[in-house]
Amino acid sequence: MPEKKRCAWCLGTEIEQEYHDEEWGVPLHDDRVHFEYIILDGAQAGLSWLTILRKREGYRKAFAGFDPAKVARFRESRLEKLLLDPAIVRNRLKVYSTVKNAKGFIALQKEFGSFDRYIWQFVGGKTITNRRRTMKQIPASTAESDAMSKDLKARGFSFVGSTICYAYMQAAGMVNDHVVGCFRHKQVARAKR
Repeated sequence: MPEKKRCAWCLGTEIEQEYHDEEWGVPLHDDRVHFEYIILDGAQAGLSWLTILRKREGYRKAFAGFDPAKVARFRESRLEKLLLDPAIVRNRLKVYSTVKNAKGFIALQKEFGSFDRYIWQFVGGKTITNRRRTMKQIPASTAESDAMSKDLKARGFSFVGSTICYAYMQAAGMVNDHVVGCFRHKQVARAKR
């Protein structure tokens, strides 16, 4: 049986391949998972995605299963303790940003009824399906990620630059950036919102 063709970025390890095959690019509508992706994509800034995938379970334990209401209540003493935890990226700014982002996340849920309703407005409520043939054709940011970044920053979020927002949009299925030759491209396109 021939090997399935996949996006080149996931071919290095089994954990990347599993994430690619099961999660990446699938339209997301679960607020808890939205919060998880925001935290993980922010943590990834300057690092490889593989590093974050390997620390994902550590993040789940450290950040209360990505419950934004619980994370919003973390005190400085708890954050300082987390800075000693090798199961996460121990960057002070990134760790402290989780509380600020949790508070902003909750405010958006209150304003829009759900974070999902808020975030999908940046792509008009439906997945943008791209037809890129190579990874080199995939941009680091787009007009949509620029708008998302600007709005999130205005609402007090941090670690939400346009490149981070675009990575988030890819992960959350707001854009389908599986290359055309990847077996997931058509599957994800059919899973549209």
